Amino acid sequence: MSGSFVLRISLGELATRFGCELVGGEPDTPVERVATLVDAGPGTISFYTNSAYRKVLGDTRASAVILSARDAKDCPVAALISRDAYAVFARIAALLHPAPPHRPGIHPGAVIDESVSVPPSAYVGPLAIISAGAVIGENAYIGPNCVVGERCTVGPDSKLVASVTLVEDVQIGKRCIIHPGAVIGGDGFGNAMTPDGWLKVPQLGGVRIGDDVEIGCNTTVDRGAIGDTVICNGVRLDNLIQIAHNVRLGEHTAIAAMVAIAGSTEIGARCMMAGKVGVAGHIRMCDDVIVMGNSMITKDVTEPGLYSGTFAAEKDRDWKRQVARFKRLEELARRVAQLEKAGEIDE
Repeated sequence: MSGSFVLRISLGELATRFGCELVGGEPDTPVERVATLVDAGPGTISFYTNSAYRKVLGDTRASAVILSARDAKDCPVAALISRDAYAVFARIAALLHPAPPHRPGIHPGAVIDESVSVPPSAYVGPLAIISAGAVIGENAYIGPNCVVGERCTVGPDSKLVASVTLVEDVQIGKRCIIHPGAVIGGDGFGNAMTPDGWLKVPQLGGVRIGDDVEIGCNTTVDRGAIGDTVICNGVRLDNLIQIAHNVRLGEHTAIAAMVAIAGSTEIGARCMMAGKVGVAGHIRMCDDVIVMGNSMITKDVTEPGLYSGTFAAEKDRDWKRQVARFKRLEELARRVAQLEKAGEIDE
């Protein structure tokens, strides 16, 4: 388990602090770390939210498991009952395994423009580069090999883990985490066709990222073409996501890996997208929309709810048979229309 500091705390205190009901255990039983149901042993706490792991739950050796009231009967050890077991687990894990604070300072291998003032509380790692006009907030962490380009801001308590590139005109708010390989503020895909070939359209905007945003490894967020690309407070972006120029992501939206959002699209607040979703450009999505994996959004979404549009994998011969039928649909529709016109079937 990562982190060198480990806290020992009783089940009774955890129940009180996080509003849980303790069932089948002693309040003074100590726990000191979290674990999976399979790997758990004395002194550990786990969680259960998925019925696929019911047998594993029955065999667990954890000191306690966080779960819902309906699942408590299947738990062989002490249970912390909660309406939102996963959220409580996240809070307990953060309590038992806090991230170690960084040591402030500037590594001698860092390269910092003379115009930049780095606060004494901040850290700048080896081979990091901070360019002219950049602003570094209190307690910020600029990890090894990071590049903070011209006129970029890294807000207080934000962390660029390692090898993060802020190209230019990127504003990052408070308490953000940007993971290795992310590139923020690169040029958007702006090209105009001319008789002589493609003409690059200058990308003149920036990127504005709010507070408490997390961006995963190798995700890219392009700068705006004229105005800014905007990521609002509390957004969560997984690894390997493409956010194109002038996209706006509403507060607390969460997007899984390999999603691509085309330019000038506006996504509302509290939306969720599963893996490999594609979103066309210049569309609007309202608040509280959930899009299932591999779906393609090609027009405005104006009503909250669950959206999907894909085919699950199946045996190759069955898929080929269905494709053959799909190809005959136009002919079938034409024949039906002829029959309707001749009065042989009702419209």
